[in-house]
Amino acid sequence: MFEKTEGIVLRVTEYKDTDKLLTVLTRDLGKVTLKARAVKSRNSKLRAASQLLAFSEFTVSEYQGRYVISEAVSKELFPELQTDIELLYLASYFVQVCDMVAQEADPMPELLSLLLNCLYALSKLKLPQLMVKAVFELRTACIAGFLPDLRGCAVCGREDPDRFNITQGVLQCASCRSEDANGIRMPISPGVLNAMRYICSCEPKRLFSFRLPEASYTELSQITESYLTVRLERGFSALDFYKSLFV
Repeated sequence: MFEKTEGIVLRVTEYKDTDKLLTVLTRDLGKVTLKARAVKSRNSKLRAASQLLAFSEFTVSEYQGRYVISEAVSKELFPELQTDIELLYLASYFVQVCDMVAQEADPMPELLSLLLNCLYALSKLKLPQLMVKAVFELRTACIAGFLPDLRGCAVCGREDPDRFNITQGVLQCASCRSEDANGIRMPISPGVLNAMRYICSCEPKRLFSFRLPEASYTELSQITESYLTVRLERGFSALDFYKSLFV
């Protein structure tokens, strides 16, 4: 029995002499492993659709507990990302995060849509990299169940506090301390706080409908990166390499 599904290739693993295993974030099957037979052949019709970051439609069948690709059609290859090393590693960071957050056979269409929108924003819209990075990080945290409480200071209730506790995911004033005083706190400016509130609550189609001064994108990106990596309790090699490009 054959079925069709569409998704983004998150990871490509060498398998035997001519095959590859693809980790794909799909819209309806969740994260799945697909076997691409003879994809290393020069004449393979699967090659384009099976590369990293490709958004493709796959026709698959199940064989011995594994999905095998019979046909594949690429819908978007994002060539702009493949030829720019900064964009390539930023996009690679996005897919590494998705690979960790997504679960096998657990559909997460919202995560797939976010990834597609962010790759499109980088490659087609040419939006600031740190803006797209921050949107991806904070929205992914929300999707993964780590929605921060941005209503006001968690201690005194003030609506415009100047610290974000990335460990607890709450706002605090510089002079306020909760009974549990543990946690890493980062300064947050009013503009960045408003941007974070917007990213967490806006409609998916409006994710990039805000603007900040360039310096504020740096502040926003530092906060969202710290929050996501602390919540996920791990680092990402593609992010480390991306950041090394600017040292």
